[in-house]
Amino acid sequence: MVDPLSAWWAQQLVLCDWAFSPDPTAVEPDLAVQRLAEMEVADRGELGWRLIEAFSPGAVNPVGHLESLELLALATAAGWLPVEQARAWVALIAADICAHCNSLEDWLAVLRQARSALGWERGDDGFLEACAALSSLEREGAGITWDLLAETVRRRRQAPLWPSAAGDRAWRLRAAFAPLLVTDADEALDAPQARAFLADEWQISDRDGLVRLLLWLAGQGDRYAWDLDATRLLEASREQREAWLAGQKGEATASGKVLLGFLERGETLEWAAWDWLRLVDLAYAGLALGWLDQAEAQAFAHHALDLITRRYSDWVAMVTAYQRGRSLFEGRDSLGELNRDWGLLLQSPASPWREPLKTLQDQDCLEASRMAMRAWRADARHWVLALASVREPELLLRQGPAPSVSEQIRKEARHYLQEVLGLYPDDGVAGLARYWLPAQAHHLNQLAADADHGALPSLTTPFGQPVAEGLAQRDALRGCSRFSATVHMAEKYAFYLQMAGDSEEFEVEGLSRLAASLRGVLCHFYPDARRLLNAWACWEAALPEPPLEHSTPVSLAHEIRWHRDDPGSPFHWLDWRAGDSWQEPGPRLSLPSFTALALVGPLNGGAWSEPLPESDREVEAIREWIDGHYGLQDGEALREFLDYLLTVGDRQEYQINYAPYTLNAARLKAEIAILESDDCSEDERNHLLRLKRVRDNDAGCNAFDMAAWDIAQAVDLAIAGRQLAWLSEAQFSSALDRASALAAKHYPGWQAYARGLYAGFSFFMGETDERKAFLSSFREALVGWLTGAPPLAGPWASLDFPGARPRHWAPMHIDTLPGDARTLH
Repeated sequence: MVDPLSAWWAQQLVLCDWAFSPDPTAVEPDLAVQRLAEMEVADRGELGWRLIEAFSPGAVNPVGHLESLELLALATAAGWLPVEQARAWVALIAADICAHCNSLEDWLAVLRQARSALGWERGDDGFLEACAALSSLEREGAGITWDLLAETVRRRRQAPLWPSAAGDRAWRLRAAFAPLLVTDADEALDAPQARAFLADEWQISDRDGLVRLLLWLAGQGDRYAWDLDATRLLEASREQREAWLAGQKGEATASGKVLLGFLERGETLEWAAWDWLRLVDLAYAGLALGWLDQAEAQAFAHHALDLITRRYSDWVAMVTAYQRGRSLFEGRDSLGELNRDWGLLLQSPASPWREPLKTLQDQDCLEASRMAMRAWRADARHWVLALASVREPELLLRQGPAPSVSEQIRKEARHYLQEVLGLYPDDGVAGLARYWLPAQAHHLNQLAADADHGALPSLTTPFGQPVAEGLAQRDALRGCSRFSATVHMAEKYAFYLQMAGDSEEFEVEGLSRLAASLRGVLCHFYPDARRLLNAWACWEAALPEPPLEHSTPVSLAHEIRWHRDDPGSPFHWLDWRAGDSWQEPGPRLSLPSFTALALVGPLNGGAWSEPLPESDREVEAIREWIDGHYGLQDGEALREFLDYLLTVGDRQEYQINYAPYTLNAARLKAEIAILESDDCSEDERNHLLRLKRVRDNDAGCNAFDMAAWDIAQAVDLAIAGRQLAWLSEAQFSSALDRASALAAKHYPGWQAYARGLYAGFSFFMGETDERKAFLSSFREALVGWLTGAPPLAGPWASLDFPGARPRHWAPMHIDTLPGDARTLH
């Protein structure tokens, strides 16, 4: 039995100068391909555009419909389209004609009106012959009557025009570049320029490179830099905006002008569709090139759909955002061309976008795509990449399969590790433990809790008050009390791990273990990406870091908030393994040990971690320091001197040789006069200077207990002894315990301890040209340590003095050091 629609299709082809055949697709495949090329249809993307263009909203398009019927016959004969899909298009064409024409005569009349546009070489006579032939076919029953056609179209259950299986519906998005008629991708038919495009524009020639590009488009893309520029420009004055534009170079100048134009006219500053639609296009290219299998390509397409439907309510919102991104990329504002560029897809009755955007997503496909995106980032290396990328955004181009890095990157990483961190290959992976600083996080958490309760230390100290900048940083911590500070320390640690990996001078397996440990810690303290990024943004805003060569603080808060708010950011697609099984990448001090280490005060930088044995290179420098300052050359001498400091120390020398003079001013005056009357040896000179300090009660040396000077020196030397492996772990702990007990015996709190430390530091310092500068710097450091302004000056402000009653408020979370009786762990 003859199919009415096929018969009608065949009869219409007579108007295209085809000989009538009951089967309109009975053309040799090679001849069909040749004829398609002659009609300038070289691939299925162009075929899709021609079919959509044939449908004009509100009116019949006879030229387009006839051309479409011919193209459909040829494409089916060439094997480009399944016959059922082609028949669905024929049915749609027939339905459109029937909607505007009630009979064959009406249709032929429409054709006569449009004959000048048909381009037939036979002119009017040829046209009349074709019309007569069509009428004759109908009368002879070789075609179908108009009424039967209308009834067939009404009753026909059409096959879909576009791929409509659940897994294929996301490919509708690719119509932004080329409408996708089939999902059985073929490079020649569906992505003929893709290989050259990827090589020329992206320098990508293989599967791994493509996967990394797709993950970058999803997770960062061009939108990242534009979003950050827009955020900062919104906060800027007109003069600052003009200065920003003047600082743009090359192609960035044109893009900058477009962005400022958007700002000035109040345009919505959103363009993520520029990245996410390109993600779909390149995923399909990967499928066509054979670099991705069907499931992988579909997962990327559905991921793009997932992100797009989170951000946009409909097709118009999506393409408007894409047009903004395209304008920025090309450096030319093309928003005025929106209807010209997108009207066909938005308005054509045959567009694959006729369905609402939000109806395309299938729940099973959505979940599969989410699992796939997390699988690409499943290894802990991606945690390091994500955290480090906030400081170095280009690192996100390394998502997915790990790439090899260039020699230039390796050299830069080695230079950073050695010159900035002092980390060398012979330190090994174990050397990275010294950069894991949970005690620093504890300190910040405690300061924030105290700030929230108005319980921070007094700003009045015996040495002055903190500078305004440090005080502002301390006061800003009040807003951080809800958030664990571990991420503030951990993100820097992640950057160090990344540099160690890039240097290729550290054990890969060891770095992987540390990355997994880092992931475990962060999953333990933060339940999800949003909580982690909120915490990080809060702490970053409160504690911005000055760049290496400038004094102006630089905050990464905008970058962090971008990752929080962008649904594609890799932070939202990491393998979030929350659970009880986790291990830190470095040791966690006990609170008593941290307090004991803090007794060193400004004699050393903040001791945020327990000292560990150092590499040979660092050992040599420490030995030189100990020998030069104390004349100690081995472990036995060090242990004996530690015992001396903690038993009698320099404080005994003061008590024996100088304290008696405070009771006899005349004798003190006479002794000074005798020494001044003769040339003095170096020892006599030092004795004279100390006598004068006693006379003047310099730095309160006669009023304050100077045991703190011995305690601080003992802790400082114990740290050095542990780094040299001259002290075992037990010996080191014993020294700290003795120092804590001695401090508790001599002082009620940190301020009294600071007075004693400064008095001893001043009294026993030899005479040097830098003495005044040293004392001034030491006083400033003591102010910071006592007040917590700036917060990372030192930890005294967050710690209870050994033996003193607790005075601090417990943080709202468990990110604290063990050993605090007030906190349950």
